[in-house]
Amino acid sequence: MLIKEIMNERHPFIYEDELATRARAIIRDFALRILPATDDHKKLLGKVSRRDIMTISSSVSPIRVKGIMTPAKHVAAMDDDVATTIKTMLKADVWYAPVVTSAQDKTYRGVVGLENFIEPLIRTNPEKLLKDVSELMTKNVVTCCPEDEVGSIWRLMQEKRLGGLPVVKNGRLVGMLTQKDLLESGSVLPTFEAQKGRFQASSKISSIMKTGVTAVKPSTKMIQVAKVMVSKDVGRVPVEDENGKLVGIVDREDVTRMLVK
Repeated sequence: MLIKEIMNERHPFIYEDELATRARAIIRDFALRILPATDDHKKLLGKVSRRDIMTISSSVSPIRVKGIMTPAKHVAAMDDDVATTIKTMLKADVWYAPVVTSAQDKTYRGVVGLENFIEPLIRTNPEKLLKDVSELMTKNVVTCCPEDEVGSIWRLMQEKRLGGLPVVKNGRLVGMLTQKDLLESGSVLPTFEAQKGRFQASSKISSIMKTGVTAVKPSTKMIQVAKVMVSKDVGRVPVEDENGKLVGIVDREDVTRMLVK
């Protein structure tokens, strides 16, 4: 199977000279995790992630996309082998890779994400996902509490390179916090622009976290987790015991690693 068979050709992109605030609006409105950046000829130059865009705190910032974009850790070509590409993405610890025409022609063509690999294999190779969640889950989970300050947890997420983490109270799962929640909340985060007088008292995690989180039990089969991730577009699923106590977490990388073995 080739990348062009599973990639998302409609994934938005942005030009390097456009305002970073427009990139933020596109990422927020389309619920994107990355936004590829190109020159005027649509040649790939880099990408803007949620983490990159949250360095911008002002709605009228003059900063351009080229001022915050970062290189893509992996760039795929349309005729690349899917399995090889996914393994490379896992090694680079990325969930998304921009796709160009070829190694010689850097024209932007779309994006491939782990979910583009997971979704068809749920149907064609379900037997690869029959292990219990308990065999794959991460047990030492980084968490936060409802009363934690958003600024402090944002720093923690940057330090640990986390896209999201469970919110617990007295050991019980009460919600989830993701970069998407932070972006949609409009919270003023501790960034380089905050030094310009825009920094405000940090709000509490309870004010922006998502409740009613889909959680699974340790005995749940991984195929059920994969279906939740694809249908609900979530990157990670918490694991709780019969008493609602958080005991682990599984993410898209865990599912993908099972499928590429």
